[in-house]
Amino acid sequence: MIPLEWMPPLMFGGLIIFMLIGFPVAFSLMAAGLFFSLIAMSEGFFGMAFLQAIPQRIFGSVLANDLLLAIPFFTFMGAILERCGLAEEMLDSMGQLFGRVRGGLGYSVIIVGFILGAITGTVAAQVIAMAMISLPVMMRYGYNMRYATGVLAASGTITQLVPPSLVLIVLADQLKTQSGSADVGSMYLGAWGPSLLQIGLFALYTFFLARIRPDYLPPIPQSDLTLKGWALWKKCLLGIIPSAVLIFLVLGTIMTGIATPTESGAMGAMGALFLAWIRRANIPNLRGLIQEAYQNTMRITAMVVFILIGSTCFSVVFQGVDGGFWVENLFSSLPGGWIGFLIVVNLFVFFLAFFLDFFEIAFIVVPMLAPVAVKLLSPVLLDSMNGNPQAAASAALVWFGVMLCVNMQTSFMHPPFGFALFYLRGVAPKEVKSSDIYWGALPWVGLQLIMVVVVMAFPVLVTALLDKPAAVVQSQDFNFTSEEGNKPETSSNKMDEDAPVHFQLDKPIK
Repeated sequence: MIPLEWMPPLMFGGLIIFMLIGFPVAFSLMAAGLFFSLIAMSEGFFGMAFLQAIPQRIFGSVLANDLLLAIPFFTFMGAILERCGLAEEMLDSMGQLFGRVRGGLGYSVIIVGFILGAITGTVAAQVIAMAMISLPVMMRYGYNMRYATGVLAASGTITQLVPPSLVLIVLADQLKTQSGSADVGSMYLGAWGPSLLQIGLFALYTFFLARIRPDYLPPIPQSDLTLKGWALWKKCLLGIIPSAVLIFLVLGTIMTGIATPTESGAMGAMGALFLAWIRRANIPNLRGLIQEAYQNTMRITAMVVFILIGSTCFSVVFQGVDGGFWVENLFSSLPGGWIGFLIVVNLFVFFLAFFLDFFEIAFIVVPMLAPVAVKLLSPVLLDSMNGNPQAAASAALVWFGVMLCVNMQTSFMHPPFGFALFYLRGVAPKEVKSSDIYWGALPWVGLQLIMVVVVMAFPVLVTALLDKPAAVVQSQDFNFTSEEGNKPETSSNKMDEDAPVHFQLDKPIK
């Protein structure tokens, strides 16, 4: 006889064993869920009828989820923009613009990484494109190899946080509770503050490093700066203006309420196709590029759907054995209240990111932690949301989601599965040592962890742009006696003429 309270930790242990055997994550989730459902039914924790919830949720919450349609649109958009030549133009023009100062190539990589993050939404495309273009240039002008590889990888992973990030879409879909939910528009608004601050932190690190070790980040010689004056600004604008238009198509339409995330993703995909068509002279095989983008989109979308189906199977069985109560009791009883909860969760997610991709973390861990986050974090934001409990619950989920997004950036930057480092190693010249790539990533991981602490300590960075509802009101009756000249005529089915007239006014709670 297995006690019910043992089942949730046993399920987590079983999931780890399935993954260690070598099963893909999606099938490990399915196998663990079905295996422990047999044990739960044999122990009498639930019956066969309970498992009907699995196909119902798969067809109702996964395959019929309109929000998830945004994923293939944004993936397709990123695949098109990866090879249409926009990144090359912006990196070249920004390098010419900032090249005369120490660390100028680093600044240009950070700025272009931010702009590309706002239009591509995919880490792989961004890291590969920028590394192929910028790394040889930085090597030619004598940049420190560890700084060069680190800034390229970190500027590529900012895509995780800058809207229209796929991570924010997935988190918005998973951060749903009975008390509140985090919609995609709110997640995008909440992510702007931390993403801009992180870019500033990266630039500040580059600035101080250029002052402490000027030989690490030399300026480009004046003789190599071929563009000056209006010609230079014109080239910068030719890269920035199309990007700005595409950013408005994707983000502006969501934030202004013109389009849903799925519709804005479709407009972004069409905008990327139009941009590629305009630049077709720089693309050797436009038809082949589009076909490759379709194939890449199909692979990523299929992977996401299979992981979602597996996580649905696992989570239904997990809830059936009271896993939700186990997680709530485990994290609610931590010392330090909401601060202790955030510290433990962020450490937990940071170490999970050593072994799991952000999709797995979002689909497995986030739905279990969301109810606890609402319970502990809503009171912290209640005053800033004008005392509205529902608004505070939704804002708490947005704050929690953006914080996790900042944290999960590190999954691309540290071993053993730092995919940004793998992408960089794949396109870097042979003379670049793998040790330089891994050691170069460490300072930038530290900066990302500093950002986690800043977002944890200052939730206003996330909530400043969110809608603030009107104050919660309570009713109070005021009695006014009708004047003599306005008395109604006497009637058996009407109010007595001397009866007071009641007006109900709203008075805000102080």
